[in-house]
Amino acid sequence: MSNKQSRRLFLGHAAAGFSTLALSRLAQAQAAPKPAQPEHAVTEPAGIEVNARPIPNFEPRDRVRTRFGQLVYRSGLVLTSPHRGFGGLSGFRFLDDKGARFLALSDQGTWFTGSIRYSGSRMIGLDDVEAAPMLNTEGRPITEKRLWYDTESLARDGNLVYVGLERVNQIMRFDFAKGGTRARGEVVPTPPGLRKLPYNKGLEALVFVPKDMKGQPLAGTLIAMSEGGFDADGNLIGFLIGGPSPGQFSIRRTDKQFISDAVLLPSGQLLILERKFSWFTGINIRIRSLQLKSIAPGAVVDGPVLFEADLGHEIDNMEGIDAHVTAEGETVLTMVSDDNFSLLQRTLLLQFTLAE
Repeated sequence: MSNKQSRRLFLGHAAAGFSTLALSRLAQAQAAPKPAQPEHAVTEPAGIEVNARPIPNFEPRDRVRTRFGQLVYRSGLVLTSPHRGFGGLSGFRFLDDKGARFLALSDQGTWFTGSIRYSGSRMIGLDDVEAAPMLNTEGRPITEKRLWYDTESLARDGNLVYVGLERVNQIMRFDFAKGGTRARGEVVPTPPGLRKLPYNKGLEALVFVPKDMKGQPLAGTLIAMSEGGFDADGNLIGFLIGGPSPGQFSIRRTDKQFISDAVLLPSGQLLILERKFSWFTGINIRIRSLQLKSIAPGAVVDGPVLFEADLGHEIDNMEGIDAHVTAEGETVLTMVSDDNFSLLQRTLLLQFTLAE
């Protein structure tokens, strides 16, 4: 059997296995009751070891190819750790303009901070990684309250960090000027419609539009997007919170995709990371580009697909995306995957350059 045939057979088994796992997790999500303390939640801050294995080619079937749609592959890492709380990464934001210092969160109420180590333009490892529990207003881990652990989305407004909790469809705000990951979170008032999102397909993406973003009518707005909350026409629901024109809008849903994260570029492009599962192909991901100026209360927005990938590429359950601009002026997208704390999945960190 040829190497290509072997890989196709492997990918077929992997697709079936991943889809089975996804359905299993959905069934578990619908069962009750949920434990008050998730199995992999972190209860105290701790420095942790994270190992990194390079991913030399994004498409192993064609090792020469580097361009995929509008993205050019730069580098990738498979991340592992002996720390039992590492994994489940569902949100990712850079803390600097150089694409080095980062803040990530797991879907079990845990912060992760650290730095990406580079060799030239290629990622080669992580340094100074620390895990810490998210704290409530009393300074206790938020996971002590039943169902308050499914932290799926992350946005930054300077030192203010917003976190979306999917199962309870709430948003918390942390002031990192008051202790960084030791800061105490407070619940942010949200529109009534946001609280009515589906139990396990609620808040999945948060983006803050900077107050000083010139020419943008939504400057100072927190944009919240649902994974699978639909309007009357079957489109995905989003909310504009705060800012000059709060309200609800829709993102046209195509190809049965669900939103998993989003990032706002300095150009005014809002890139949304999407995914879907299939019994036949496993997981598929894509990135669409929306124009921020087209988003307004009552609007239905759509945009072109910039990138698509499936299990023939080095992907997994991609749930986080962020961007930074290099000194050379290149826009670099960084994506991270949620391994669901499963031996069948991987924590991946991938970087691409956005082609002009």
